Amino acid sequence: MVKCRSADRTHNEKMQIEYAKVSALGDRQDNQDRAAVIVAEDAALMLVFDGMGGHSDGALAAEVGLKVVQDLFTSSSLPLLDPQGFLYMALAHAHDEVVALGADVAIDFRPRATCAVCLVQESGSFWAHIGDSRIYQLRNGAMVTRSRDHSHVEVLIQEGAITEEEALDHPMRNFVECCIGGDASVPDMSITRMQPLADGDVLLACSDGLWSGINDAEIAKLATRSESSLADNLKTLSMKALSANAPYSDNTTGTALRWICG
Repeated sequence: MVKCRSADRTHNEKMQIEYAKVSALGDRQDNQDRAAVIVAEDAALMLVFDGMGGHSDGALAAEVGLKVVQDLFTSSSLPLLDPQGFLYMALAHAHDEVVALGADVAIDFRPRATCAVCLVQESGSFWAHIGDSRIYQLRNGAMVTRSRDHSHVEVLIQEGAITEEEALDHPMRNFVECCIGGDASVPDMSITRMQPLADGDVLLACSDGLWSGINDAEIAKLATRSESSLADNLKTLSMKALSANAPYSDNTTGTALRWICG
């Protein structure tokens, strides 16, 4: 059964953006994903945390990680003077808090999560991710760029050993090389420089349950100009992912933001 937790749409007059969120249970017993879009006058933050189902309290890891980053953002002066520094600091703090959750648990069973965080301010976006939660930049129905997973299959793609399509059903497609939680050392994280935004660009941050099973062309339709709202397009995309991955679909979660030039 498909159960959508939320699909919201609103508009920020000063920044001229449209944003939405969706999270579906899929063919799982519980939803371990957590997501939010935090909007202020001078900046917005997209957050997706995916609790790792193979470890205890994955949902708690995702919830705590998201709250740490959200609280740091809402307590900061905006726009941020050092966006990349903020993202590193925020994810490092989130990691520490999730590690603390499992302090009394054997390391193989400690709470863990992957995450994708996208900061939007001053006509650009800054990305940070750990694991295989992704961020996409889409324009006029095509993909401009996306984040690269911290995974074994991503290494194979970059080396030319397999294609993007072959990675979708590769036997090691679920092997993630880093995450928040678990070991105390700060995990590897990818943080970008500013990615300039053009009118109508759509940013998507999502868990692997959304991007797996569908190709980049299908994902890019999220940025197709139409009468449908961004929230409707995001919900349609999540339904495609759920259908493609049934009857073994994962929690399917995404946040989307459309940049609108005034």
